[in-house]
Amino acid sequence: MGAGHPEQPARLRAIERALEAECFNALIRIESPSAPAHALLRVHPESYLDALGQAAPHQGYAALDSDTQMNPHTLTAIWHAAGGSVAAVDHVMSGMADNAFIAARPPGHHAGRQSPMGFCFVNNAAIAARHAQTAHGAERVAIIDFDVHHGNGTQEIFWSDASVLFCSIHQAPFYPGTGGRNETGVHDTIVNAPLLAGASGHVFHEALKERILPRLKAFAPDLIVISAGFDAHIDDPLGGLNLEAQDFGEATKRLMDVADKACQGRLISMLEGGYHLDALGSCVREHVYALTGLSGMRMI
Repeated sequence: MGAGHPEQPARLRAIERALEAECFNALIRIESPSAPAHALLRVHPESYLDALGQAAPHQGYAALDSDTQMNPHTLTAIWHAAGGSVAAVDHVMSGMADNAFIAARPPGHHAGRQSPMGFCFVNNAAIAARHAQTAHGAERVAIIDFDVHHGNGTQEIFWSDASVLFCSIHQAPFYPGTGGRNETGVHDTIVNAPLLAGASGHVFHEALKERILPRLKAFAPDLIVISAGFDAHIDDPLGGLNLEAQDFGEATKRLMDVADKACQGRLISMLEGGYHLDALGSCVREHVYALTGLSGMRMI
């Protein structure tokens, strides 16, 4: 998105380095395919996707808002990031993989049906949920978002949908200005757990335990989708919470416990935020390590 922008290619390089450790040798690594058009059209109208195509520049940059820009390669990245979420759903719902982590850019949870925002263009988590329902017969999908910023786009998309539970733990008041506890959706399937700036990992885990996990268990989803933002880390330049890398690993294990009981372990996770490169690598390492189920030792 331009020199000095926090949503930069180096984010994926930091993740690749973090997952070079020997303990990750058994991971199946697949390049994200380009998504089929119908997968995006389940969430975003054709007119919006056409507008994105028309906005893409042939050279240089085109600003869609104050912090969301396109270059000549952005459309390709958008379609492959969405394609990663579709492929992950296919692998997990068919039993080819226990779970999956999609390390892709750009992120998606601020994107509404017809609105790019906050580095996001299409909503990858929503695309995954709709694909699970349409292509694999999932009746209920839960999306858990622990990015430091509220997933306002995901909330908007599923505000009136009883078949999708959206839960978000985030800093508030903060960008984008949504995510209050009183925002519950038409069918009470929106659950927000706002945290004040400076909240520690202990406060984060209490919110997860008391506010999110009971609702998730009661919903009994057929698939859990994690919007995995790591910008709640204490060192992240765009957040104000005080989580450590191991907090993300512990949160992942708790969500996996629910998945094991509710939906045969079916869970996918996709990258959202996380802008301090060293912290991002450490957080993803803990997150993916927890996904492997190798909980007998700590990552260093």
